[in-house]
Amino acid sequence: MRRCHVRLVRQALQATDERAWRSFVKRYRSEMKRPEAARLLTLLAALSHRTDFSVGCYCSDAARCHRSVLRALLLEHGASLA
Repeated sequence: MRRCHVRLVRQALQATDERAWRSFVKRYRSEMKRPEAARLLTLLAALSHRTDFSVGCYCSDAARCHRSVLRALLLEHGASLA
């Protein structure tokens, strides 16, 4: 995992108010627009039409977890999600 991803996930975990959460989402989405991340999102979206896979983490609140933003990004890339 890239160092900036680690910092971003740490920022998500520390986002205690709506402003901090929105700041995290903006930064995370920006990072996921980088070519290597965008290619991975496209690949995962394509794979989702042919196979099942899951993304998990240890956050207790899925709505305030980076995986909720990742889910939205995958949907935007055409993923088929359960």
